[in-house]
Amino acid sequence: MRKLLEETLRRYEELEKLLVDPEVLADSLRLSAVAREHGSLARMAKKYRRFKQLNAQITEAMDLIEGDDYEMRELAESELPELKANREKLWEDLLDMTIGGEDANRSRCIVEIRAGTGGEEAALFARDLYEMYSHYAENQRWKREILNASPTELGGFKEISFGLEGEGVFRLLQFESGGHRVQRVPETEAMGRIHTSAATVAVMAEPEDIEVNLASDDYREDIFHASGPGGQHVNKTASAIRLTHFETGIVVQCQDEKSQHKNRAKAIRELKARIFDRKREEETKKRADERKSKIGSGDRSQRIRTYNFPQNRVTDHRINLTLYKLDSILAGNLEPVIEGLMEHERQELRNQFGKME
Repeated sequence: MRKLLEETLRRYEELEKLLVDPEVLADSLRLSAVAREHGSLARMAKKYRRFKQLNAQITEAMDLIEGDDYEMRELAESELPELKANREKLWEDLLDMTIGGEDANRSRCIVEIRAGTGGEEAALFARDLYEMYSHYAENQRWKREILNASPTELGGFKEISFGLEGEGVFRLLQFESGGHRVQRVPETEAMGRIHTSAATVAVMAEPEDIEVNLASDDYREDIFHASGPGGQHVNKTASAIRLTHFETGIVVQCQDEKSQHKNRAKAIRELKARIFDRKREEETKKRADERKSKIGSGDRSQRIRTYNFPQNRVTDHRINLTLYKLDSILAGNLEPVIEGLMEHERQELRNQFGKME
């Protein structure tokens, strides 16, 4: 954790210098990326810089207490409790802000929802999850943009990916990645039997342009005609874009926009996020032995949550949290679930790192 905080402060101070660099100021795209990254690191970096200053003041005060100057010793003794209390509060803030590691304070992420087992009912559940996150995003005043969607004839989604932007977006949603299961009587069920269906969610931190080098010869581009549910409503103009990254084999496509140019821009944005996410996943696996967190493992094959409609129940299996307010949660009131996950992770960090001095 000390390493993460030191690297955050180092990068923040590096970006401060770049913001007044004439070469950066002359490049509007780079300046925008630098300013955005600088802003996303500001809160943590400033708090950690203040934390280090308090540490130095506490060390100085303790040296004075051990010294021979009575007046200075008395002054230091009176100031020390407040200095330690301020440091403790900052430490708790820093603990909270580092949940999610080096991507904790990113202000952009991409969420992908895919229907799993359960056919049309799984697609309808994927739609419900999309609406749940959309309502939550509205509550948080985040910006939302659909990148790609594959709707079904009954109004569900085989898959949908969308971008979110706003303060704390990745930190709050990072633990949503994994398998989500629903138990209910499907709209397509005539006999009234309860079915179990599934969908997977992936939450990917979105990198800045300068963090992922992606040249046009790094991927293959295919252009095709977009279509609606069930392959119907084929567009007369070839505007849909599919990108295949040679090194990783990652494939993304976008067909939501009528403009080929806009679809390409969205596809490149999503491809960069997926490449960045793949690298992060590999790094997480390498560090798995150092810190095994039940909720921060990044294993998307893990079943993390069950939504039981007959009992109006939501259960998060990672922290044994059960809430009988499914209707409220699906309406976007995710705070009880997210705060439960965050508090569990805070406690793990406290147990691992204790107090930092």
